Parts: sequence; C-alpha cells; structure tokens
Amino acid sequence: MRHTAEPLQQVDRVFVRWHGRRLLYFAGCDYHRLASHPRVLAAARRGLKQFGLNVAASRKTTGNHSLYEELERALARFFQAERAVLVSNGYLTNLAVAQALCGEFTHALVDVRSHASLADAAFALEATVVPFAHRQPADLKKQLGKLGNRTRPIVCTDGMFSHDGSAAPLAEYLAALPANALLLVDDSHGAGVLGPAGRGTPSHCHVRDARVIQTITLSKALGAFGGAILGPRAVTEAVLARSRCFTGATPLPLPLAAAALAALRVLQASPAMLVRLHANAAWLKAQLRAGGMNLADTPGPIVPVIHASTSAAGRLKQRLLRAGIHPPFIRYPGGPEGGYFRFVVSSRHTRSQLAALASALRGD
Repeated sequence: MRHTAEPLQQVDRVFVRWHGRRLLYFAGCDYHRLASHPRVLAAARRGLKQFGLNVAASRKTTGNHSLYEELERALARFFQAERAVLVSNGYLTNLAVAQALCGEFTHALVDVRSHASLADAAFALEATVVPFAHRQPADLKKQLGKLGNRTRPIVCTDGMFSHDGSAAPLAEYLAALPANALLLVDDSHGAGVLGPAGRGTPSHCHVRDARVIQTITLSKALGAFGGAILGPRAVTEAVLARSRCFTGATPLPLPLAAAALAALRVLQASPAMLVRLHANAAWLKAQLRAGGMNLADTPGPIVPVIHASTSAAGRLKQRLLRAGIHPPFIRYPGGPEGGYFRFVVSSRHTRSQLAALASALRGD
C-alpha cells in the first residue's frame, strides 16, 4: 500500500507534470505561487551563496543569526503581534506552544476538525482534552459551562480550515472564554490569505486580544519554509525558555529565512495579489453555483467536491484529465473519511484557466 501521493513535478506557477502530461494545477497551498516568485528565488540564491545550507546548531547555542531576528521583527510588525518566534516548521509551532505552557491549563478544548498538530499540542499540554463541535460557539460555551469555576481552559482551533476554506468564529469563541483562558489559533492557511493585507483569521474576524496566540507556517501563502508563533510577550518568552522544539532544534535554513522575508515583502508591496486571489475564488464559486453546485459560503479560496461513490469520483477524474487538469483527490485529516477533491485557487490563475475548471466540474 502506498502511503504517499504519486509524485508530480512543478512546471511553472500553475502547471505540473504528472504521468508524463503537462496539467493545469489547482492544488497545494502556495496561494500566491510565491515559492516560484523571481524575487523570492533570488533571495534564496543570495542566502545560499552567503550563508550556506545550515547553521548546524540550536539558536540557544551557536545557531542564532541576525537574519532570524530580522524576520521575527518583520513578522511581528506585519501580523501586529507583540512578538514573533521562529521554529523549524509549521507543524512544530503548536507543539512549541504546548511545551512552553505545559501544566498551566486544566482543560484543552479542541475543535473536532482541527489540524493534527493541535491534537498533538493538546496532549502535550497535559490538560484534560475536551472536543467541541466544529465551528460551533454554542457547543464551546456548553463544554466550558461543564468545567466549573476553578479551571483554566485553552481553546485550540484552526483559523481557516484547509478542507473547505471556512473560518473559525474567533470573536464568538473569545466572548465565551473566561479572562484567564487562551485561544490558540493554527492559522497556517489563513496567514497571507484572510483579513486586511492578509494578516490572517484573527484580523478577518476583527479580533485583537492578548489572549490570542496565532501560529503560522511560512510554507503556504509565503511559499518558503518554517513556522512562527505570534502572540503576547509572556507566551513567546515561555517558548524561548522552555520549548524543546525551540531550544533543542536546528532552525530553518538561512536561505529559506531569506526567502520568507522576501516573500513577506512581496506580499506587502503587492496588495493586488490578495484582491486577485479572492476575486478568482469568488468568480469560480459563482460559476459553479450558477451551474447548480451547492457550495458553502466560505472566505477561503478552496472548493471541496465530495462524491457519494467511487464511480462518480472516477468519472470526475476522467473529465478533469480530458480537460488537461490535474485531479486533486486527497485523503487528509479533517476532510471526508473516504477522500475528496480539493481545488485550491491561487492569485496566479487566469480567468480562462478558472473557466476550464468550472466547465469540467459542471460536466459541460
């Protein structure tokens, strides 16, 4: 049994080569295709020439570098956080927070469709784990009401959910939380996509609160690699002091830190990218709804297509291939158990490419 997807090769920003064919690509999470942006690639090349591949040490020993600190300051400014701390990758951000705050909470309330890294983080917190219904503030409030007064909860949720592009109702969650609680938001998909300037789901939800910890990856909308924890200084100081994901790990390679910083600058200097991303997603969804497809009203540039049978899924796969489109059928935690097609729109797709996808999905 194969445990990884079949290999494919990136050709350019919107095409891949798969089974010997050049196919239009509506998958992955490189929402602005910054992984192949000329300025981002040039920054990575300069970093490779200047710094080499790897610092080969923890930042607690001899592996710190001024570039890491420059990137942290830039991320904190952009996301309007008190401080940012880099970790080696996005998955580790939530574990790093949990290691830093282990023993400080009595209960961890986790959205049932959250990313696996949040489930691991909840376990690492050594708190009683309480699941709550997906994106349901009423159920969160109900579960909080069962805890009693002498408790300190932390709520763990994705910001933008990767299976369908929906956003967690963060303002409603905060309204239900006691003053001593924290809200841990894995915003790997929301950062660079949602909110003014792409500042993420908290910004999209008009939330600025010292109880919010926003964790992000640099490998999706920013097209680079690594992760960052954004939040109040008390939390980031705890990460620096107590998290083994920070103190005992080699940081992301410096060429990729240089690429991430360049990507952030491209995003800041190009607000039209974000406008185009959401215009593309809105146009595609409107075309599909006009053709009779029932799509949820979600803010993210993701279109999930679920079929009741393997034969129906197989027919769609063949229609996509006939149209020259890669069939992005996936099985992933948080999505339907039997798998589904997840189409991801980017800011680089053209209207004619979106029209080709819409036609294939409608079966024109």
